[in-house]
Amino acid sequence: MPPKAPVKGKQSISTGADMPRRRTTRIREGDDMTDLGDGTDADDWSQAKTLEKPSDQLQLSEQDLKEEFTRILTANNPHAPQNIVRYSFKEKQYKQTSSVDQLAIHFSLDGNMLHKESDEAKRQKGKLGLAEASSDQAVSEAGEGAGAAEEGEGDKQEAAEERADDAATPAPTDKRKLTNQFNYSERASQTYNNPYRERGTATEPPPRATFAGNVTQWEIYDAYLEDFEKQEKSKEKKTIPGRKEEEKTRKKLTITETQSDDISRVSSASKIVERMVNQNTYDDVAQDFRYWEDVSDDYRDQEGTLLPLWRFSHDKAKKLAVSSLCWNPKYNDLFAASFGSYDFMKQGTGLILFNSLKNPSYPEHVFETDSGVMCLDVHPEHPYQIAAGFYDGSVAVFNVVEKKDGPVHRCTAKNGKHTDPVWQVRWQKDDSDNNMNFYSISSDGRIVHWTIVKNEMIYQDVIKLTIPDASAEGPDGIKVPTLGCGTAFDFHKQKDYLFLVGTEEGKVHVCSKAYTSHFIDSIDAHNMAVYKVAWNYFHSKLYITCSADWNVKIWEMGSKIDKNTDGTESPERKPLFSFDLNNSVGDVAWAPYSSTVFAAVTADGKVYVYDLNVNKYEPICEQMVAQKKKTKLTHIEFNPVHPIIIVGDDRGNVTSLKLSPNLRKVPKEKKGQPPMDASQKQQYELTKLEKILAMVREPTESNAAN
Repeated sequence: MPPKAPVKGKQSISTGADMPRRRTTRIREGDDMTDLGDGTDADDWSQAKTLEKPSDQLQLSEQDLKEEFTRILTANNPHAPQNIVRYSFKEKQYKQTSSVDQLAIHFSLDGNMLHKESDEAKRQKGKLGLAEASSDQAVSEAGEGAGAAEEGEGDKQEAAEERADDAATPAPTDKRKLTNQFNYSERASQTYNNPYRERGTATEPPPRATFAGNVTQWEIYDAYLEDFEKQEKSKEKKTIPGRKEEEKTRKKLTITETQSDDISRVSSASKIVERMVNQNTYDDVAQDFRYWEDVSDDYRDQEGTLLPLWRFSHDKAKKLAVSSLCWNPKYNDLFAASFGSYDFMKQGTGLILFNSLKNPSYPEHVFETDSGVMCLDVHPEHPYQIAAGFYDGSVAVFNVVEKKDGPVHRCTAKNGKHTDPVWQVRWQKDDSDNNMNFYSISSDGRIVHWTIVKNEMIYQDVIKLTIPDASAEGPDGIKVPTLGCGTAFDFHKQKDYLFLVGTEEGKVHVCSKAYTSHFIDSIDAHNMAVYKVAWNYFHSKLYITCSADWNVKIWEMGSKIDKNTDGTESPERKPLFSFDLNNSVGDVAWAPYSSTVFAAVTADGKVYVYDLNVNKYEPICEQMVAQKKKTKLTHIEFNPVHPIIIVGDDRGNVTSLKLSPNLRKVPKEKKGQPPMDASQKQQYELTKLEKILAMVREPTESNAAN
């Protein structure tokens, strides 16, 4: 609609003569600019207002006037650009921006505010003459000035008298803080400063020594000649080995060389520092190893758990499998591990590593071999001597003390080397001449006795694993006896002449060192290859076997071969216990602290722990240990002192696990009685095992008759 025309009417114009009769009163002291009229000119605005209609105004009907037109107002700026493009460094291209600034400024005025007590405000008041006006603020306007002046004089006199009274009796002055004109809030805070502490330590200075010397040309020449003579002597000694005097001089030379070497001087100190750093790094694992106990075992009687502790690995052993594990008999934190390959199409080098629980990051000693190491054993009395068997059929002896990268002794094809891989070696007590000796078993069917005499290894075949029923025909029709493939053996704990042998055919033979032509006993134990045989630590007639046919069996050796009622030999022997683990069993081991506890590992990455005293049918612990899928566990070994086990897999890793209290139950000590010694503990464990065996043994003829 068109805008209305302004109203044309008479308006009163105030002149200068009317100004005095308009009185103004101040509303408040702080408002200097607001004035109100006294109402004298209110009649000038009460006149009636007349509306004048423009001549050119559009004539609209009532219907047109009632018609509504809807208009929508938006806040968008019509002049704002819609196609702004900016470069995106993330997508590396130009992209159109979605957000556009719609703000349009129509009016902008920069203002200025000053505090009235500031220097600049005082200067401006002085220029404008506002100071005098503020001083006359209490004075009234014309018409009431005389009366107000008198009242003001009276007030001044009263104020003067009050000041005199106040001077006579002084009172505390009330200084009020002036309010801020612009409503500022003033706050102050101060932070707390911690007190400084100074600490100082003084260390003893390292010892110093002043030395001086003159070096001449002939002294340098003599030093070079001595070094050259040492090198020539060392070459001669390498060509002529076997003499004691030469060995002594060689040791002296090595001592002098290590003393001159700077690295060897700090080797022991660097080892200590390395162990300290690792102790700080793996402090939580070390605390668990020492103090952690699974509290949940108190609420379950027939179950236990395994706590993973350290994990040992080496860069050169990643593509190899752990083929054997053995704890050091003297140092309970040290163990040896051999590495080879069970994939017979991919054979290469091997390793022997010595790891310590005190330094999980790197092995203490490393031996690299040209063939895969399939087994090893640490000497029980000389823990620095290690016997090892290789995939190429040779056996060797390593000495950790001697600074030598290779073996001290190794057999060759000339002195009794096996023709197939060596699966197990085992040290025996020194013979009557105090010569160290050990046994080895191989797939070629031979069990060989090796004796170290001076600087050579002498071999002797103990027994050949012949298969009586199977024989092959030679080229001339002559029957050639077929040899079985030996895979594992174990010597009796009390009778060292008695030993067990496991074969690839699934048989277990009881053999003696005195009989080289026949077996004392033979059992068809398994349907596939036997991977491990082990005597019980406490029972002299009990042994355990495991095989690739998924079974773990416990056997009891009889005094004679079992016979039927008619006197004929029975071809089948039944085990006392048989456990099916649903996968190939790589290794089994008896616990050294209990006669009824044993553990086994399978190819699906699981560890099984059994306690016959708790449950004769099911494991009390079944736990997945392998971190990756398709990882096979190959070997397991109990620590002789600490409640931990170590497990090796086919990816070159060795994992240590702690047994929960339910997995390592020991006899409780009675109050008021001294603790049991070794013989009493042996008798207790034997009695506990005999009670269980009496429940599963088949009754004999004499018992049946009674």
